[in-house]
Amino acid sequence: MSKKMSRKGSKCVRNKPTTPVKKVAARECPIPPPAIDDPNSVEMLRAWITNNGLHCTLETGVWNETGNWGILLADVARHVANAHEEADGTPREQTLSEIRTLFDAELDKPTDEPTGRFADQ
Repeated sequence: MSKKMSRKGSKCVRNKPTTPVKKVAARECPIPPPAIDDPNSVEMLRAWITNNGLHCTLETGVWNETGNWGILLADVARHVANAHEEADGTPREQTLSEIRTLFDAELDKPTDEPTGRFADQ
């Protein structure tokens, strides 16, 4: 797998409330089918809201350029905007504007300081 981020094929699986999906944990998102089929796929981020906070795991050893995380986060924001437009008709531009506003505000004045450590596999 390349150490540079490729934007080719950025896709996001969105669950419809009526779609039955086998999951390992309560309310876990499904693995996108291309990730199952590609032996070189890598899960980069897993995020959970639990105990009134964000808990996540990250794969940090894939890219030498840490700025690639900015591309990943921007692509995630676009997927969220697409999902909301499809699900409830909220215009993509509105969702992206709201995400950008809170993203910038949170980076400038964090409401919480993240903590964490490298976890054992």
